[in-house]
Order: sequence, then structure tokens, then C-alpha cells
Amino acid sequence: MSGNIVQNTQKKHTEGIKTLLGDPKRAIIKLAMPMIIAMLVQTLYNFADALWVSFLGPDALSAVGFFFPFFFMIMSVGAGIGMGGSAAISRFIGAHKKEEADNVAAHTIVLMIILGIIITIPFVIFSRNIFELMGAGNVIEDATKYAQIMFAGTLLIFFSNVANSILRGEGDAKRSMYAMAFGSVLNIILDPIFIYPLKMGVAGAAWASIISMVISSGILFYWLFIKKNSYVSINLSNFRFHKFILLDILRVGIPFSLSQLLMSFSFLGLNLIVVFVGGTDGIAVYTTGWRIVMFGTLPLVGMATAVTAVTGAAYGANEIKKLDIAYIYSVKIGLLIEVFVALIVFIFAPQIASIFTQSEGGARIFNDIVSFLRISAIFYPLVSFGMFSSAMFQGTGKGINSLIITLFRTIIFTVPFSYLFAIPMKMGLNGAWWGLVVGNVIGATIAFIWARIYIKELKK
Repeated sequence: MSGNIVQNTQKKHTEGIKTLLGDPKRAIIKLAMPMIIAMLVQTLYNFADALWVSFLGPDALSAVGFFFPFFFMIMSVGAGIGMGGSAAISRFIGAHKKEEADNVAAHTIVLMIILGIIITIPFVIFSRNIFELMGAGNVIEDATKYAQIMFAGTLLIFFSNVANSILRGEGDAKRSMYAMAFGSVLNIILDPIFIYPLKMGVAGAAWASIISMVISSGILFYWLFIKKNSYVSINLSNFRFHKFILLDILRVGIPFSLSQLLMSFSFLGLNLIVVFVGGTDGIAVYTTGWRIVMFGTLPLVGMATAVTAVTGAAYGANEIKKLDIAYIYSVKIGLLIEVFVALIVFIFAPQIASIFTQSEGGARIFNDIVSFLRISAIFYPLVSFGMFSSAMFQGTGKGINSLIITLFRTIIFTVPFSYLFAIPMKMGLNGAWWGLVVGNVIGATIAFIWARIYIKELKK
């Protein structure tokens, strides 16, 4: 008994906890930097994956592109579970309630296992039917093979998201970085081996991803369940269901997953628009170009995890001024970063596009990729206003607010504007890209205004 008391006391003084409860500006930078590095490596993997697949030709890029909305959907559910757990853990840490934080972690793992099983089985079985309905045409074989392998790894994707979220929720961003970066580097190494020497083609890219996730998940499992040196303690053998804990996770997790799923549906809607005006080549352009968008905005994604953790802890401690400082500081830093990134992408769009058009037949999509990169770069600077507003709402347990922001930005604005510009106004693929810009700019503006009003009310 005394040993447990000593252990809990020591855990209360971990570096991560000190960072979470300390200076908000310092906490944002200190927690964001490891995540930015991890996501940089992860995005480099996405970049390398697209590059290796692109050498197989535009059809191979299209096959992977058809799976992209579903991969985003899986990531959305996993990230939602993780975000719900992470935000709740941060709030309980801020309120100095370690036992509740432990319970949140255990409930998050159990919820992850149940949902992973439910999602995996039907999607593995009906992959081909889904792509037939989507009009995959001559790339349906490669799309189905790739998708079935990735769908089978759903539980691995979930565990990676949840375990990393638990670590980030307690301010341990460094180990989360190590696990994510290691998996991504391993994936970069395995990709060309499975695709070319082993002659597995598009399916090889999927197998490389699964094997990498197995190993990185093993590292996370060792830290949380065997070594047990995290702040929160996860004990599944004595697991007891608590309704209030589950609801605390779900009130952020469900809206966050729905927010991400709305983005997935947005991607699906945009896929249909792009196929209509640009065929399978349009999908190759969209998928390739969106990878660059993800790469360009990855510093913000890393910072958003820090914003959720820091604002969550400040909210739990009822330190609203600290919450406001963290939020505004992150928006300003994000704006400066993305102005610089947007200029780089706009200026060097032809050079970036040429990297993905080296294969035979790749030249036919070169100009379209350049157009996508230059048009999409326009909304980069405003991304931080929307993304960090959502992150702050998640940290304070207002998941519904974040969901509404995403609903406006994706379904209500982006898809309709893309449809309007691309088809009725006959602007083709460029119209679809302008729809992306208009939808994101309007959505980010609404999100920022709402966040400022919410924080002002909290101060009262």
C-alpha cells in the first residue's frame, strides 16, 4: 500500500505534468515540437508512399486514391476515441484527479477493441462491392487488394491512435513522437522492398504499412502495459464499467469522430465530383495534391494536439486566462508558419508536381497537379484559426462545438462550392479546388469568431 502511495506521488511530478500545468506558451511549444517532428516523419512517409506508388503509373495512384476516404474514416474513428480519452485525461490531471484519469485510459482501450472488431469484418468482406459502386473501373482489382489489407489492420490503426493520445494527454509528447516516427521510418524503408523486389505492387504498399504498425504498436504496448512507466495506470484485469467515465470520453470522442467522418464524407463527395469532371486521372491529381496539403499543414496538426492538452488542463484547473493565452498564442504562431509554407508551395509547385509525374504517362497530370497546389495554398494561412478553435473546444469538453465547425466547413461549404464551381459553372477540376479554398476560408472565420465569444463567456 505504501509503495503505491510513493509511486503515485512520484508520478504527480513527472516532467509532462509539470509542463501541462506550467506556463501556457512554454507548454504549447514544448508539447507541440515532438508532435510536429513525429508528424513530419509520418507525412514524409505519406510522401514517400505516394512517390513509390507513382512509379507504378497513374492507375496505381488512382487505386490507392479510391481507398483514401475510407482510410480517413478509420483514422477518424480511432482519433476520436483517442481524442475523447486524451482530453478527459488532461482535464482530470488539471483537477488533480489521478484515479479518474486512470479509469479514462482503461475505458478508452476497451472501447477501442470493441469498435475495431465491429468495423473490420464488414469492410474486409465488402471492399470490392464498395469500389464497384464508386466507379473504380479498370483499377478495381488493385484498389480491392490494397483496401482489404488496410481494413484488416483497423485495430492496429486504432491502438496506435489511442495509445499515443493517452501519452499526449498526460503531457508525454516525446515518447509519442518516438513511436510515431519509428513506425513511419520503418514504413519508408519497407515500401519499396514490398512494392518492387517482392513484386507485390500496390498491395505491397499496404503490407509495408501493416507490418510497420505492428512493430510501432508493440512498442506502445510495452510502455503502457508491461513497463508501466506512464503517469496514468491501465489495469484491464480489474476493469469495471463506469457510465460517467464513458460519457466523458464520448462527449468529445463522438463529435470528434463525426467531425473527421464528415471530412471523410467530404473527401468522398469531392472524389465523385473529381471523377465526373476529371476521370480517374482527376483522382490521382486530388490524392497526390492533398498529400502536399497534409504535409504543408502538419505543423498545425502537431500544435493542435498541444492546444487540446494545455487548454484541457487549464480548464480542469479553472484557469481561464491561461487557456486564453495558450489559444491565442498558438493561432498567431500557426498563422506565421502557414504564410511561409503557402509561399513555398505556390512558388515551387512545378518542381513539387514533377516529383510525382516521373512515370510513363505521368506527364498528362503534371499541369493539373500544379494548379491544385497553387490554388489550395491560398487557404493555408487561415487553417490555424479553424483547427486551433476546434482543438480548444475539444480540450474544454465542448465536442459538439467542434463538430458544428467541421459540418459547416466541409459538408455545408466545401462540397457545395466545389460542385458549383466545377460543374454548373463549368470550371472543371480547378473549380473543385476553388471550392476547397472558399469552404475552408469561410469555415475557419466562423470557428475563430465562435471561439473568441466562448472564451469571453468563460471569463465571466
